[in-house]
Amino acid sequence: MPELLHSGELDRVEYDIERGKIREFARATFATDPVHTDRDAAQAAGFTDVPATLTHTVVAGHQRDQRTFVEALGLALERVVVGSVKWTYLRPLIAGDHVVGTRRVVDDVRREGKRGGSMRILTLETEYVDADGDPVVRLEEVLIERGDHR
Repeated sequence: MPELLHSGELDRVEYDIERGKIREFARATFATDPVHTDRDAAQAAGFTDVPATLTHTVVAGHQRDQRTFVEALGLALERVVVGSVKWTYLRPLIAGDHVVGTRRVVDDVRREGKRGGSMRILTLETEYVDADGDPVVRLEEVLIERGDHR
């Protein structure tokens, strides 16, 4: 297990949910619902402002020190693939929200593959809280590091 920060924390990220970024994500993900780009449409649908698209928390990757994260886990990046990503929303993220995400390692196991060789399977969880400290999104990521087959 890597050396973790206080309370088992791997890293922390903090950022604002910005209307312009929501628009960019909507365009990039081909989201056609006008609630993501038009404040009037969002308010007509019951939101206080435009809601973020469902994968918006990936913007955190631009705010984090990814090199330090990889080094802290002792990963060989060239052998890492993403096994899965799962988002659990407790409420929509809305333009104007300020979120803080705390990422922790929740599982770190080694397994033998069916075709020989080992793999390391890391499960990470990031809990995002809003400015009031209320949880808004939980993100679970499974990373698979293939063994070195030299």
